[in-house]
This record gives sequence, C-alpha cells and structure tokens, in this order.
Amino acid sequence: MTVAPGIPAADEGTASGVPPARRVLPGRMPGRLRPRLPRLRAAVRDAAPALLGFAAVRAVGVGVLLAWGHRRGRPAVGRLSTLWDAKWYADIAAHGYDRAIPAPDAHGHAYTNLAFFPLYPWLIRVVRALTPLATAHAALLVAWAASLAAAWGIFAVTAGRHGRRAGALAAVLWGVLPHAVIESAAYTEALFTALAAWSLHAVLARHWVRAGALCCLAGLTRPSAVALVAAIGAAAAAELVRIRRGRRPDAAADGTVPGAAWWRPCLGALIAPLGWLGFVAWVGARLGRWDGYFAVQMLWDSHVDWGRSTAHSLRGLIVHAAPVPLGRVVVVLVLLAALVLLAVSVAQRQPLALLAYGAGVMAIALGDAAYLSSRARFLLPAFPLLLPLATGLARVRSRSTRAILVCSAALLSAAYGGYLVYASRLTL
Repeated sequence: MTVAPGIPAADEGTASGVPPARRVLPGRMPGRLRPRLPRLRAAVRDAAPALLGFAAVRAVGVGVLLAWGHRRGRPAVGRLSTLWDAKWYADIAAHGYDRAIPAPDAHGHAYTNLAFFPLYPWLIRVVRALTPLATAHAALLVAWAASLAAAWGIFAVTAGRHGRRAGALAAVLWGVLPHAVIESAAYTEALFTALAAWSLHAVLARHWVRAGALCCLAGLTRPSAVALVAAIGAAAAAELVRIRRGRRPDAAADGTVPGAAWWRPCLGALIAPLGWLGFVAWVGARLGRWDGYFAVQMLWDSHVDWGRSTAHSLRGLIVHAAPVPLGRVVVVLVLLAALVLLAVSVAQRQPLALLAYGAGVMAIALGDAAYLSSRARFLLPAFPLLLPLATGLARVRSRSTRAILVCSAALLSAAYGGYLVYASRLTL
C-alpha cells in the first residue's frame, strides 16, 4: 500500500479512528493517567541533600533549645508553641475569631486576633481533628512540616537556575539565618515561605494558574503576601510583553505562540490576590466597616509609615549612649545585609519575579511601623536574597571549607536562637 510521505500506514488503531499512540492496552492506563511516582521519586532524590541538610541544621537549633530549656525548667516545646504570636494562632485554632474589637485592657491595649490570617489556624485545627495531638503540638507539627516544604521549594527555585549544589546550600542557609529559630516555632513564616517558594517556582516554569493558586493560599497566611502578588503581576506583565513581541520560548518560527498562552498569565495574576483580599473583606464585614482590617492593624501599631519608624529606631540606637541590646544590633545587621544582597541580586540579573518578591518583602520590613526587633523575622520569607550567598558558596572548591562555614553558621544560629527564646526580652 502506498502512502503519502509523513503519514503512517493504517493499522488496527488508525482503522478504528484511534491513533496508535493513544491506544489503551487491556490492563494498562493511558500515559497521562499513569501515576507520576517515578517523577516524584526523582524529585525527592534530587532534593534529598537539601532536605537532610536543612533538617540537620534545624535539629542543632532545636537541640540547643531543648538543653537550654531543661536547665531553666522551661521545656522548649512549650516555649516554641506559646511564644508571642504563637499563642494567638493557637487561640484562633481552639476558639475561632473575635466578633468585635474587645475593650481596652489595663494597659490601654485593645488587641484582637482579627489581625492574624486564617490558613495556619485552619491547618492546626485539621491536624488536631485527625490526630490525638493537643493544639500546641499540632501547631508545631504544621510549622515543622511547612519548614521542610519551604526548604524543598527554595531548593527547587535555586537549583533550576544555578544547579543542585547551590540549591541545597540555599535551603541550608535559610535554616541557619540568625532568626531561623522562628522556622521551628508555631509561627506562619515557614508556611508562607513554602507557599511563596513554590508559587515562584511555578512562575519560573510558566505555570501561571498554579502560581496564582499558591499565591492565593499565601494571601490567607500572612499580610506580606502583597509582595508575592506584586511579583506575580510583574512577571505576568513581562510575559504578556514577550508574547506580544513573539519572544516566548515556545513561539513558532513565524513568532506566533499557542492560542491559550496569553490568557494564562492574566488568569494567574487575577487569582493571586484573592486570598488576601478575601480575608481583608471578611474582617471588614465582621466589624461592619470597610476598613475594619486596617483599623485592627492600627491597634497593633502595624501600618505603613514609609520607613519613618525604622529611621527613628536606627537614629535612636546611634545617638543614645545607653547599652544596646544584642537583639537590636543583630536586627540592624540583618537589615543592612539584606540591602546589600538585594543590590547584588539586581546586579546578577535574577529573574524579575524573584527580584520583585525580594524587594517587596524588604520594603514591607523597612516600611512597617512595627517593632524594630520584628523586622528581621519579617525578612525570613525573602529567600531570593540568599541566592548570591548560595551561588558564591557553591563555587568554593574545598568541601571542608564549605562544611566548616555551614557548621559554624549552624552553631551560631542555634546559640542565638536560644538567646532569643530564653534570654532576650525583645518582641519577636
């Protein structure tokens, strides 16, 4: 039988109208429906050094806390699950949100848990319902699982551009930051970083709807999700410009792109802010005023003042001759280091989404009127700022040198974490 070039001869599959590649043999599933276990195993195998390294350095930090807490008669698990904001999240998980702003206390403060976003308390409630764990222990389980997911996401984002060694080092460096103890406490930084990292990973892979959905969840976790929303919006706009100019990697020879390409960035950017907007609107409806959430934030002295309070705090540290607490000195050093790393990231021409996200988190940390001691914690999710350090450390040829540097950082981070939890009186 003679056939035209490029057209396969008819067989049982084509005769029945089913292309050979799509035929389903008895007892077998189509390729698109097959379990993706091999791909998942490969991903876990690639990320294993990063996850094990991160778990090891955080185990050192928790170990120091356990020893410190034993000596002081204050168990570390109890401290990590009830430290500052952790108590508020546990209260939301156990009793739900306030229905109105409470009356001022003896100190004139009218704090309310409506300032805290709901995803983390929801997850605590789910774990508590599915396990025999108490609320405090469920909160730590969620935070620790989220920290591993965050380390994996940081590895994936970094390895995709700079290789697996740099990816593993970025995850480990995130675990040895001065305030990395928060990653092991019942706080939302780990969960938010996990969602942000995987959302940015989806952006870099041009999975726009997935990126928007993850950003929507991040918007239910922390108010700083506005930085992630802005990053996705900027990346989506740049993608539309590339599509317009025919510069997409999947563009045909004539410059055209698949018909569905243009609307996916738009849909992802539209989905991204829904979580944040939804919670803000819900708080407003609960309090009966459109600006209810922002009024609640004012009660906590948390609002955008464009850096005035930061400048005032820094000026006070320089002018006053009184001894400066170690915690404040470390916060100032962290802020300065973050500014330098942001400048280096710009010089290295990191992807727009990573730059916009890192700059956005940095702007929130500097521009909010919150306590100076909390600003280093606000920077924990800004993992793209670690990429210059990770890539530089990956280029060090001596393994022993890298090991010494990482181990030293882990010990210093563990010791400082113990100081923050047990010795410092500063608000985290």
